Amino acid sequence: VQLQAYGGGLVQAGGFLRVSCAASGRTNSKYAAGWFRQAPGKEREFVAAISWSGGYTYYADSVKGRFTISRDNAKNTVYLQMNSLKPEDTAVYSCAARSGGSSYYLNSNEYDSWGQGTQVTVSS
Repeated sequence: VQLQAYGGGLVQAGGFLRVSCAASGRTNSKYAAGWFRQAPGKEREFVAAISWSGGYTYYADSVKGRFTISRDNAKNTVYLQMNSLKPEDTAVYSCAARSGGSSYYLNSNEYDSWGQGTQVTVSS
């Protein structure tokens, strides 16, 4: 599965943004998906994950209640709706997929496909 993240941009604190991740290739196979982010000078961190069915989701504590991960398998797209954005949410957001995954996955090494990231910048 090949992934491409898009939809990032510049937003003021308290604002909202939705980033998307389009999948191509072997999309007829089931895959779990996740979002990770990396801020300058920091390690990549887990943001949110979703199962193939969309019935199971998991969030990092830092975004719980503000971000929502969802997917539309008919469109081969995974979304991350980000509300009440904070300057500390500024980072490059990347999506990842795990082929054959039936649950959700929290660790980056559990994913086998990665897309190029999209920059999200939140101004104070």
